[in-house]
Amino acid sequence: MKSIDKYVKYLIDNIEGGYVNDPNDPGGETKYGISKRAYPNLDIRNLTYDEAEVIYLRDYYSKYNIQNLPYPYNISVFDHGVNSGPITAIKFVQRCVGTKDDGIIGPNTIRLVRSFDHNLYLADRVKYYVSLSNFYRYGRGWVKRLFQLQEFLHKD
Repeated sequence: MKSIDKYVKYLIDNIEGGYVNDPNDPGGETKYGISKRAYPNLDIRNLTYDEAEVIYLRDYYSKYNIQNLPYPYNISVFDHGVNSGPITAIKFVQRCVGTKDDGIIGPNTIRLVRSFDHNLYLADRVKYYVSLSNFYRYGRGWVKRLFQLQEFLHKD
């Protein structure tokens, strides 16, 4: 079982990367996947690796109780939260497993996630990405991200 700490490092090193300022990206200026839109008062260009790790663990993982989800959902929902926002990711997994999509990870969500096929959850994420209006621009990268997530989860 892989830890969230290892995944955050993998995410920064292999998926999110360094500084970018894509005018077509609604997140705007980003570094290590941390966006100016989400953190308007943060100096994104000078964000350090360690600061990004702290933000991810505090604001994307612990704050929303994603750590209460069983493995590998804790990592997968976290990853989706980084890509689409934590509440969006939580509501998405709740819809997948057939419970109320209130954005709160509670006992019912945890119980249903335990018996839901993780591969079906990832397939539903592909369907979600395809439904987005900017899939034509970013879709290839989003699907690649899911392959990288699977690779991380299955690596020895």
